[in-house]
Amino acid sequence: MRATVMYGAGDVRVEDRPAPAIEEDTDAIVRVVRTCICGSDLHPYHSMAASSDGTTMGHEMIGVVEQTGDLVSTVTPGDLVIAPFAFSDNTCDICLDGFQTACPHGGYFSTCQSEVVRVPQADGTLVVAPATEDEAILKSYLALSDVYLTGYHAAFMGKVEPGKSVTVIGDGAVGLSAVLAASRMGADRIILMGRHTDRTDLGRDFGATDVVAERGQEGVEKVRSMTDRQGTHVVLEAVGHMAAYEQSYGVVRSGGVISRVGVPQYEDAPVGFMSLFGRNITLTGGPAPVRAYLEQGLKDVTSGLINPGQLFDVTLPLDEAPKGYELMDSRKALKVMLKP
Repeated sequence: MRATVMYGAGDVRVEDRPAPAIEEDTDAIVRVVRTCICGSDLHPYHSMAASSDGTTMGHEMIGVVEQTGDLVSTVTPGDLVIAPFAFSDNTCDICLDGFQTACPHGGYFSTCQSEVVRVPQADGTLVVAPATEDEAILKSYLALSDVYLTGYHAAFMGKVEPGKSVTVIGDGAVGLSAVLAASRMGADRIILMGRHTDRTDLGRDFGATDVVAERGQEGVEKVRSMTDRQGTHVVLEAVGHMAAYEQSYGVVRSGGVISRVGVPQYEDAPVGFMSLFGRNITLTGGPAPVRAYLEQGLKDVTSGLINPGQLFDVTLPLDEAPKGYELMDSRKALKVMLKP
């Protein structure tokens, strides 16, 4: 099969790799219909040490089931399915609490930018979607595998609801997803902090009431001046860099919540008196348990309530995945979809 492999920083290739096969009775083999490149894939694209073996890439995909293990009962060959970026049994206590990304029998996908994927724990992981050939709907299905529901997780953990004001830090695909989710949850005001007008324009379409292009302390002062110096009830941090975290506690209201879903690119975050403790600020967030939200997200897509597929602004064949990485890294693309 064809698969995307990263051999080091900036070195992405598409090459032939052995196709996966059933290994456990709980596995399924899925033929990938659509996959994509994630903003988090750019972290190793910038920093991965050179390797002679390479690392297969990709954790987002929708596909058609080709084969199932003997114990799989919820999906059958021919089903169109959405796969969360993490697999899980969806039956253990941790999963039932709604944190499937911490399932003791689970793990993360890392081979989805390819033609075929083995899905462990298929019954607990895969969700069947209505069959369609509508490209716009397929894009939205794909957005449910990670990006939109990661933004949704940020808003959910931040307890966004009517009457709340929200600041979203980051105008990438996850940040825009957080805007869409916060709007879906009824936030009164949504301030999007971003400086790329093509992206913030989509953010306005998704429900942002205000856009702040300034960054750092200048951006903090702008948000505070817009909120009677109080800040907003909730901050959704979708970047993962220390500067974004510092902006977060600069613009959050006392007693408010910072919800982080940007993969942290730092080891230590200040949580002491001057940052969080002194103003009774809650810090939450983490890897999105997409499986917990997938059925509701699917209902919202099929009913036309949301259209997160708008995040995909470039579509390429799988063999052009290296170009997709270049486009996203240079910010010439918001999010690239790949077609095997």
